[in-house]
Amino acid sequence: MRLPLALLAALISGCATVAPPPSDDVVPFSANSPHAETPRHWRPLVITRNKAPTQYRLAFDEQASAVVVHARAARSASGLKQPLDVDPAERPVVAWRWRVQQLIDGADNLDRHAEDSPVRLLLFFDGDKSRLPARDQVALEMAQMLSGQSVPYATLIYIWENRQPVGTVIDSAHTGRIKMIVAGSGRDRLGQWKQFERNFVADFERAFGEKPGRLIGIGILTDTDNTGAEVEAYYGDIELRRAS
Repeated sequence: MRLPLALLAALISGCATVAPPPSDDVVPFSANSPHAETPRHWRPLVITRNKAPTQYRLAFDEQASAVVVHARAARSASGLKQPLDVDPAERPVVAWRWRVQQLIDGADNLDRHAEDSPVRLLLFFDGDKSRLPARDQVALEMAQMLSGQSVPYATLIYIWENRQPVGTVIDSAHTGRIKMIVAGSGRDRLGQWKQFERNFVADFERAFGEKPGRLIGIGILTDTDNTGAEVEAYYGDIELRRAS
């Protein structure tokens, strides 16, 4: 099972630990001790058991002057996630920071066999699954059987891409319930912190052709399982904001 379908199964389960209750806001990484094992209220997001896990650790970053999450992937794919319960209409903007150290040679998110990214920000949404085409309903049912729990109605993923321009919407080759949007591209400011701000409601509507349901989770993911590469990246705080 490749990355996109597995992500559907990984939202709520994917680990043996008990998930924290949904929150109405994203817990900042900077509020943690650099010596803590996992950010508070965040839990592992396991793609599949047969994939090596990406390593995540909290660290104080001199360049950011804050505690951040350092990710190191080596032919691996796993992430971190936090359950949420947020009305997108109230806070439709997501802001975050990434520091990408290097591109992944050979990565191409238009190619299902080379679909890797040094950084991903995942947003998970609720919705009425009975309205979906039969193909997507079957995919969601398969993912639910694999996880043993409910899976999201839709997943919007912001990625860093090697070549595609910022704003490009990339359809999953596996399911219509996952869409990727290029937030960073190419070698622009590699090795430096870069700030992003996106109206995820507008992006969701453009990608899926409908309004989003409630935001039920958020995650980060660095993966190199398809290309077999090694890569490092850093994640700063993630914020949900009201529209300006």
